Amino acid sequence: MLNKVSVDDLEVKGKKVLVRCDFNVPLKEGVITDLNRLTAALPTIKKLVGDGAKVILCSHLGKPKGEPKPELSLAPVAAKLSELLGQEVVFAADPEVVGENARKAVEAMKDGDVVLLENTRYRAEETKNGETFSKDLASLAEVFVNDAFGTAHRAHCSNVGVTEHIKTSAVGYLVQKEIEFLGNAVNNPVRPFVAILGGAKVSDKINVINNLLDKVDTLIIGGGMAYTFLKAQGMEIGNSLLEADKMDYSLEMVKKAEAKGVKLLLPVDHLVGKEFKNDTEFKTVLDTEMEEGWQGFDIGPKTRELFTEAIKDAKTVVWNGPMGVFEFENFAGGTIAVAKALAEADATTIIGGGDSAAAVNILGFGDKMTHISTGGGASLEFLEGKELPGVAAVNDK
Repeated sequence: MLNKVSVDDLEVKGKKVLVRCDFNVPLKEGVITDLNRLTAALPTIKKLVGDGAKVILCSHLGKPKGEPKPELSLAPVAAKLSELLGQEVVFAADPEVVGENARKAVEAMKDGDVVLLENTRYRAEETKNGETFSKDLASLAEVFVNDAFGTAHRAHCSNVGVTEHIKTSAVGYLVQKEIEFLGNAVNNPVRPFVAILGGAKVSDKINVINNLLDKVDTLIIGGGMAYTFLKAQGMEIGNSLLEADKMDYSLEMVKKAEAKGVKLLLPVDHLVGKEFKNDTEFKTVLDTEMEEGWQGFDIGPKTRELFTEAIKDAKTVVWNGPMGVFEFENFAGGTIAVAKALAEADATTIIGGGDSAAAVNILGFGDKMTHISTGGGASLEFLEGKELPGVAAVNDK
């Protein structure tokens, strides 16, 4: 599947290697509240350090919109990485990212040293893939490694532009793992192959549904997006989420599933509430009993059974998007049931980043999954069958 040069193929001793990582971590008052993205980057960094490279790390954090914002500095990341690596990570604090501090720090490097540059989005050119900033970044190094899957679906200076000015490029272990898991799951799955899609909107997943219907044996649709499908088939949905302009499309997908012999499973009962809050009045109703003034916030017990049964026999499962408003305790049951079914399944289980990754980790099922993707948007585009610019830009073997 992977025809890209990987870090294992590189000779890096004594060479300056620029590594694009995904350090877009959640910060609360300057403290990192979730270390997942940092620990995910360690294998690639340690490999390069161990091979005697001079390792220069770069990443974006949040959306500073092209200007230095102290609260979005990567300084706390440098401090935490030093702890995790057990060696100093020198932080190059330049508002222009590649400035005097960065150049000095890189010049002073010995083999095995690590430097972290400031937030790449402090530069307005980053998100526009502007030539000047790409050249600035490239001027620091002889080799480029992309290990940021979370931004692989964007063509920015720090993952695409830079490859035009550095001849040798490779993917890191994290990106390699993502491509192998997501790629194999979608293009070469062990069957039965079940995909579970949730979340609020059909419009976010249009191309995913279309692409997956060509590949899966069963497609499960839950979350807010299910109501557009149900309404399209003539069901009453009360005040539930509806994208009226996507009803025709939903019917088309139902027909496509029939034509392809794909089982398309939709909720058959619902937890409905009056208002969008945890302690609202709520009850369980069947599809046929939905009334005005009530809206669906989670899948009901019969649906949980139906979905769990389908997952039980699967050999490959891809899940993207929660089954209900899982951040409200009263409406987290459907998402918990699906997570539990995946944890118990004798299958390769892949969680496609974003909310479902958060849900699985919050609910404590993270270590029971085969692979949890680090990129919500990137994994969705992958499931749509698109080529990711950040991966495409790296040298082929």
